[in-house]
Order: sequence, then structure tokens, then C-alpha cells
Amino acid sequence: MSDKKVIAVVGATGAQGGGLARAILADQDGEFSVRAITRDPAKEQARALADGGAEVVAADLDDEASLRSAFAGAYGAFCVTNFWEHFSPDKEIAQAGNMARAAAAAGLQHVVWSTLEDVRTFVPLDDPSMPTLQEKYKLPHFDGKGEADGLFAESGVRTTYLLASWYFENMVYFGQGPSRGEDGTLAFTLPLGEGRMAAIAAEDIGKCTLGIFKRGADLAGERVGVAGAHLSGREFAESFTRALGEEVVYRPLTFDQYRALGFPGADELANTYQFYVEFEEAVNGVRDVARTRELNPDVQDLDGWLSANKDRIPL
Repeated sequence: MSDKKVIAVVGATGAQGGGLARAILADQDGEFSVRAITRDPAKEQARALADGGAEVVAADLDDEASLRSAFAGAYGAFCVTNFWEHFSPDKEIAQAGNMARAAAAAGLQHVVWSTLEDVRTFVPLDDPSMPTLQEKYKLPHFDGKGEADGLFAESGVRTTYLLASWYFENMVYFGQGPSRGEDGTLAFTLPLGEGRMAAIAAEDIGKCTLGIFKRGADLAGERVGVAGAHLSGREFAESFTRALGEEVVYRPLTFDQYRALGFPGADELANTYQFYVEFEEAVNGVRDVARTRELNPDVQDLDGWLSANKDRIPL
């Protein structure tokens, strides 16, 4: 019987949770073991974790009782929600409450809650400079998580509040990388203006989270942002140029031009980039690259990530 401390990992088949699960499994001489929590233990990613040595347990974020069972006997838990599955911050808040109460009931010693800023504390709802979405949010996939912070604080469980950055993988799965125009030119067109955006490889978020658990009580109650780099649009384009061996130019859109693209979530993403740009100092200030490297010395910058992943980006 292993005497390692169990970390229950919510979303273990997703980007952040999967990265943490794999990081724990790779740290074979470390103090933790992984309990991978998923709705469907039969899915391919869950089976891969089980084959790698993880304990795989079924639970549903909408079912607090199932979470209590999944957390029972664990030392700690990584808690995360997935806005993009349902586009509902209200659902995220409810799920966070379920996790916080289950963590308290299970007597967990340390929780890492993957959160983001509540943008309404920066831009009030009655401020027309940023459109209000879903009637009561400025940036729904941020605001719901930020509002839920209080639920973990109220639970009494020692909690570290992890703030992730823009994923490099957004260029692979969400079409946010360079694109080729009618003239054949490759252009990077995100609405960043002259701002610099905190960004990170999704896998590195999990490795940073393991670093937080290793620090334990030292980081309880703290807000810890992680980033592999702070990049301007031009710096993105320069990195693409080096990786692809072809010039990539930076042609930023305005926020309204981005909203007008009209794809599902365009308003949400336009508000996201507006927040990054207009509150750059606050956003990047909490996502310190040097502190990130203390948690994960191998965190990748964009050049390093592109060297391994450039062929995955649809152009």
C-alpha cells in the first residue's frame, strides 16, 4: 500500500487537470499519488492515466455527493471548471460550490482552485466601454470563477488560487494563430494593440500546480498566477517567423472588429483581449514569469513550445 499523499484531480482528462495528473505520475519519487476524477472512466484519456498508474474515480461536478466520495481520504484536490463546455458562469459557480463543500466534508488539507479575475471589479457593469454579456457579466468565463473564490474561502479549506494565462494551444484548437490572407501573407491578427499578453503551454500549468502542492502551506490563501512569457503581438509574429521559416506579420484588429467576426464566443474573446490590454499591468503583474519558473523550472516560452508544436497549428 502506497504511503504517498493522494491528490484528487478534477478534470483529469482535460488540459489543466491532465497536465497535473501526468506531472504527478512522472514524479515517481515524489510525495504524491494521483486520483484522476472524471465523469467517464472508460474514455481513452482516463484509461491512459490508469495505465500510467493513476487511480481513476468517477464523479460529476453537478453531484456534490459524488465529489465527497471522490475526495474521501485524499490529502488535497485540484479543482477546475470548464466554461467552454456549457458557456454558463452560473453553472461554474454552482460546481465550484459543490467542490468547495465536498473538500471541506472530506477534510482535505490543501486545495488548488483554478480561477481567474472577476472583471466586474475592474469594469463595472454600467461601464459601456466593455459590452455586458449574459446581462450580468463583463467576461463570463472569468467572472464566474472569480465570484466563486469566496466559496472556497468560506469552506475553511486551505486554498491556493491559481490563475492561468492564455494557452499556446489556443492556436491549435481555437484558430487564434497566424492565418494566410488572400495575398498569401501569413498574419497574426489578435486584437492586442501594443499590449503584452501573459501566455503559457497548457501542460506547464499542471507542472506548476504540482509545484504549488509541493510548497503546501506556504502558498495557502495566496493568488498565484503562472506564465511562460509576456508577449506583444509583434513578439508573437517574430517567434512564428523564426519557427516557420517564413515571415509572419502582425496586423492587429480592434476589439470591435474582432467582435464583428461573429463566430460563437467572439464577444467573449473580444472582451478577454480588451481586459488583457487595458489592464495589462494588473493581469501580467500577478502572472510573474520568474515566480512561475520557481514552481516549474522547465516552463516553456513560445519559441520552445513552437519548436515542438508548430506543425499542429493550422495555417
